[in-house]
This record gives sequence, C-alpha cells and structure tokens, in this order.
Amino acid sequence: MWRHAVMAGALLALCESSQAQSNDELKARLDEALKTIQDLQGRVKALEQQRPPAAPPGTWGAPVVAPAARAEEGAAAAAEARVEVYGQVMLDAVYDARRMHPDWSATLRPSQIPVNCPADPGCGKSGATNFSIRQSSLGVRGFIPSALGLIKTDLSFDLFGNDGSTQVHWLKAWAELGRFGVGQNDSNFMDIDVFPNTIDYWGPSGMVFLRNPQLRFTPYSQDGMGLMLTLEAPNTALDTGKISLAPEFAAGFTSWNRWPDAVASLRIDRDWGHFRAAGILRQVGYQNTTTPDGKPSGHETGYGLNLSGALKVFDNDRLTWQLVAGKAIASYMDDGGVDIAPDASLRAEAVASVGWLAYYGHAWNDRWSSSIGFSEHRQDTTDGQLGTAFRKGSYSSLNLLYMPAKNVTTGVELVWGELEQKSGASADDLRLQFSTKVSF
Repeated sequence: MWRHAVMAGALLALCESSQAQSNDELKARLDEALKTIQDLQGRVKALEQQRPPAAPPGTWGAPVVAPAARAEEGAAAAAEARVEVYGQVMLDAVYDARRMHPDWSATLRPSQIPVNCPADPGCGKSGATNFSIRQSSLGVRGFIPSALGLIKTDLSFDLFGNDGSTQVHWLKAWAELGRFGVGQNDSNFMDIDVFPNTIDYWGPSGMVFLRNPQLRFTPYSQDGMGLMLTLEAPNTALDTGKISLAPEFAAGFTSWNRWPDAVASLRIDRDWGHFRAAGILRQVGYQNTTTPDGKPSGHETGYGLNLSGALKVFDNDRLTWQLVAGKAIASYMDDGGVDIAPDASLRAEAVASVGWLAYYGHAWNDRWSSSIGFSEHRQDTTDGQLGTAFRKGSYSSLNLLYMPAKNVTTGVELVWGELEQKSGASADDLRLQFSTKVSF
C-alpha cells in the first residue's frame, strides 16, 4: 500500500513541475527527442544495409570477401564490382586398345604413339585402362570498376601437368582494361571457337592451339567485327636431327629467341556463324651453349596464315573448320612437329607445316548431342632429320553426350589417332573413353 502512495506522490510532484514549465520549453524538448529518435533509426537502417543477408536455416560458413575488388572511389558502374568462381569436376575412364606414352595416357596425342618398339616410351603389351581427374579445373574472374574503366581479370588452372601426374597446369593468368590486355591467354593465332565438342582432353592434332603470354591491343571491335594485335612469347621447337649422331656437339644446342612473335587477326560474326583470319610473323633461332661465343648459332624467319570459322546448320547444328599453313609454326600447333631442323648440309631450315580440321556437331534434342570429325597436321621433313622425325599426325573422334541436368554432362567417345614418321613407319591407336563432368 505504501508503494502506491509513494508513486502517487511522485506523479503529483511531476505534474506540478510540468505545469510550472512553459509550453515553449515542452515543445523544444519534444522536438529534440523526435530528432534523436530519427537519427537512431537512420543509423540502424545503415547498419542493416551493410550486414550480409542472413544464411538460410541449416546452412553454415562465412561470407567471402575480396577487398581488392572493391570499386575505386568515383568510378562509374561501381555496382559491377564482383568476383566469380567457376570450374568443373571431371572423371575420365579410358580403355586404350594399344598404348600411349605414359605421360599422356589420359589423352590421345598422335605424336606420342609408340612406333619403334621397344625403344619408344609406351611400348609393351597392348590394352590398358586408365582413370583420370586431370581435366578438373578451377578459375576465378574479377571485375573491378576504376577511374579508367572496368578492369577484368581471369586466373584458372586444370590438373593436366606435362609429366603425367595430377599437378596444377595454368590455363589463364589474364588482365584487361578497355582495348588493352596482358598476361597468359589463348594465342591470337588460334580460334578457340572451332574446338569441337569432344571429351578427350587434347583434341584435333591439326588445330592451332596454344595459351601464350602476350601483350594485346584491340584497335577495333564493333558491329560484329574485331581487329586484334598481339606480341607473344616466342619459343622454338628445335630438332638437331643427324647432328645428334655426334652427342658431344649436339648436346649444347638450344633455342634462341631474340624477338617476340607478332600476330594479327580479323574476326567477323554474323547470324550464320563466324569467320576468322590470323597471320603470324616470327623469328626462330638456335645457339650452342657449350662454346664460348655461342656458335654455331643463327635465325630463320617463320610465318603462317590461319583461316577458320563456324557455320550454323539447320537449327542447332554447327560445322567448324580450320586451315593453317606456314613455316616454323609447329610451336603453335596442337600436336607434333618442329620449327627448325637441319637440311642436307646440316644447316638450319624452317620446317613447313599444314594443318586442318573439320567437325560436325549435331543436337539430337535438348539433352543428347554428338560430334564427329577429322584433323591432320603434316610437315615437310628435311634431309637432315632422322627417320624417326614427325611427318604426319592424324586424329578423329565420334561421341554421344547426354546432359541429365543443367550442369552435368556424361557420355562416351571413340577416338582414333595415327603417327607417321619420316621413314614411313607408322602406328595407330584406338581408345574408348567414358567421362562425366559437373561444372559450377
């Protein structure tokens, strides 16, 4: 009871105090309180906008943060700042009717088929089964708004190491801003869009295929037409040939590249498909590291023209093709050949190459598809090369692929390849491959 009396007294005192105050003072205090409340509401709203959305019930983990991908202050299109992760998990199950070089057992490269047994790697009993996850890959793309425009980056790798093991194999390390690009990317001399829909990793032997460090400039790109210029990392595929019969002399020969390769390409895209023409000019060289002055040494000029394209057929079918020819361009070919080899006088000669491919892709329906085609890389061998030198590599494949879900592809492929050497000796290989790929 006494508590109620105290409270009543307090209320009475408060009322008496309030009556003593003027109306202006009450209004001022009320306005101040309302302003404080509005300020607090604004701060709470700002904090809620900065906080990441709550995870759905049953999920776990923390948000991924990429501080360096934040938009530069004052940059246009700041909302485009983001980082994207992509890749695939893939299993290849291969039955090889013959044998391949052990380092390349997970794919079919005609140049790696053993011909002269028991000397060549891969000789032995025919028939082998191989399981591989080496086509699995991971990549990260970045988009960073800056005062100069949107900076784009791409860093990716698969597990197809050149020593036959499951090791990191870098595909791209690329950055571009507007018309300029730097890093490792598809060579400007190649047309990646003619690569057929195969599940074998290496693909057509007669295709130009190289991911190369480069400097890129695109002076024109609009209305479905683009012109691209690049300076690319040089490399010389060197064959010492008959010089190797004197090991103490041949052991010191290595490639010598003083200047970058210069490449220009023109691409036209239309409703019917696309056409692309690319030209390359390069200087390939050799030197001897066992002599004080590096001699014998020298250079040869290399050049080539690559014409390629894709033609849309019916509703969903596609015919892809490529024809490339030149001298000292084997470094850019998908498989086989050399850039320089000795002639009859054991002097350096640029080796000529011709490569081509033709593939037809057919969609049976929304989930089933097939691809069939043939490819070849041929070289004019020199008089100074040994009989085991690469002359021709042929490649053909046929598959049936199924997509049970959006990101899942599985299927079977029959792949054939043949290697022919300068001496006329040859060997072929036939394999059946079953693969499952899950992309993300």
